[in-house]
Amino acid sequence: MITNLKKLEKLIPEVIGKLEKIKETELAAELSWCWVSFQNDQNPVGVIEKGNAALAKFSAAREKNSKAVAKKLVEDLEKALA
Repeated sequence: MITNLKKLEKLIPEVIGKLEKIKETELAAELSWCWVSFQNDQNPVGVIEKGNAALAKFSAAREKNSKAVAKKLVEDLEKALA
């Protein structure tokens, strides 16, 4: 179960916005859908899966340009999904 629900609630809109900014709109839409679904059924599988996919995209973006995604956002998302 996701233990850092409050952190995740604050982070998800920022993560979705950043995904859209780095042109990962499909993943942003999927994460958004999974988040709404999670709020309805409390099943975190999709949020965790898409959150981890977002982390991978952020890491790749940071390799190309360290300023593309804030290190703090990556770290906060990692903690929230742990």
